[in-house]
Amino acid sequence: MLDNLALGFATATTVSNLLYCFLGTFLGTFIGVLPGLGPLAAVAMLLPVSFYLPPETALVMLAGVYYGAEYGGSIASILLNIPGTPSSSITCLDGYPMAREGRAGVALLVTALASFFGGVFGILVIAALAPLLADFALLLEPADYFAVMLLGLVAASVVSSSGTLRGVMMVTLGVLLGTIGVDVNSGATRFTGGVQDLRDGINLVVVAMGLFGVSEAMFSARGASASYAMEKVSWQRFLPMRGEWLRCLGPALRGSLIGSFFGTLPGTGQTVASSIGYAVEKRVSPNRANFGKGAIEGVVVPESANNAAAQTAFIPTLTLGIPGSTTMALMIGALMIHGVTPGPRLISDHPALFWGLIVSFLFGNLFLLVLNIPLIGIWVRLLRIPHYFLYPTIVVLISIGVYSLDHSLFDVWTMLGFGLLGYVLRLYRYEPAPLLIGFILGPMMEEYLRRAMLLSRGDPMIFLQRPGSAVMIAISVLLLVLTALPGLKRLVKSIG
Repeated sequence: MLDNLALGFATATTVSNLLYCFLGTFLGTFIGVLPGLGPLAAVAMLLPVSFYLPPETALVMLAGVYYGAEYGGSIASILLNIPGTPSSSITCLDGYPMAREGRAGVALLVTALASFFGGVFGILVIAALAPLLADFALLLEPADYFAVMLLGLVAASVVSSSGTLRGVMMVTLGVLLGTIGVDVNSGATRFTGGVQDLRDGINLVVVAMGLFGVSEAMFSARGASASYAMEKVSWQRFLPMRGEWLRCLGPALRGSLIGSFFGTLPGTGQTVASSIGYAVEKRVSPNRANFGKGAIEGVVVPESANNAAAQTAFIPTLTLGIPGSTTMALMIGALMIHGVTPGPRLISDHPALFWGLIVSFLFGNLFLLVLNIPLIGIWVRLLRIPHYFLYPTIVVLISIGVYSLDHSLFDVWTMLGFGLLGYVLRLYRYEPAPLLIGFILGPMMEEYLRRAMLLSRGDPMIFLQRPGSAVMIAISVLLLVLTALPGLKRLVKSIG
């Protein structure tokens, strides 16, 4: 492994590779901050630039754009409750309440450090276990994926701060919304009401922007003169309190582990990693009561999971040729444009490219840290802009971002509709986060359920015959029983 890392360092530390790595992280962060745009748009915009570069340099730059955009998405999530990327929507849940308490600088600093920690953890996982993890990912079958997704949904329901029953209702609503569109197996349309624009379903960005961004703008209209900015921006105000440093270590480690695991699974990616990481942390954290109200752990977990998954997502992409996301599919396209075929032989046929790219992740994460910590003061000053100027501008920007997805006005109206829904849900104390998690995990769970049933020829026992899926289902049932137990006891007492 040391020889491979030495080769990687020799490739990554050339002047041109370092320069393009820096350029990629800078441009990626900038694009990621803009609401509605994300890593897919950022990589797509800069892909033509890579045509004129050597393969190693092209991949290093595009990878920098990718994880730079993932980091940039969290800045708008914390400051404005508007997720810059789908995976950073989970960061809204506690990052924005921290900003409202005047702790935006702390949230941004913790985000930068957690992202760096998760990124470095993911790099170490790739360096040590890339071939093994690629083989392990191949061993998992649809029944295992289904069971993992089910556990994520159950965890999101039972830890909802608005109550388990409301959490289940929100998750169910999210799953139902995720079924809208054409069924890829039968070709039948579901719940479209005859609207042609719904045949492809509802875009995740549309839902996330509406539920969090537009609904926040509506709430701000009730108190337009309010300002959440700190009176004085100083470095002391950016630092977490003494006890909080220790509280961040466990969540950062758990988030990195979860992110590294889900990053290696084709078809899951950062959004699933940050969703499940948040749900698990909310269950195990001693500070769980403060989740959703500005808990620092609620920022650390999704950011470390998100960035760890962003790094390990390259394992199935490079070693199996299976993209874990649309952005990774673009990466495969970039590789093939340069005459490199991803797959099991990539590491042996192109060791300089593979290990150079892995080592460049380390420099890219360092660049992110160096770039963004000095900029925290500038980002925080955004909050000083009066809300009656800021939020209308943001609504226009996210409308442009949503329109740019498919050049569809229908998407913009749908986003505004979800904004109204998010506003009503918040008025009646229904947490929108479980809805979003259900919307993300529901369609994937349905897909893996069908695959598993096809493979077992319709025998549902497949979910209990495989050890991995059986354990996950058992944990899900146990969580539900433990959560329902106090209510059942109260019911029995009242009857007795």
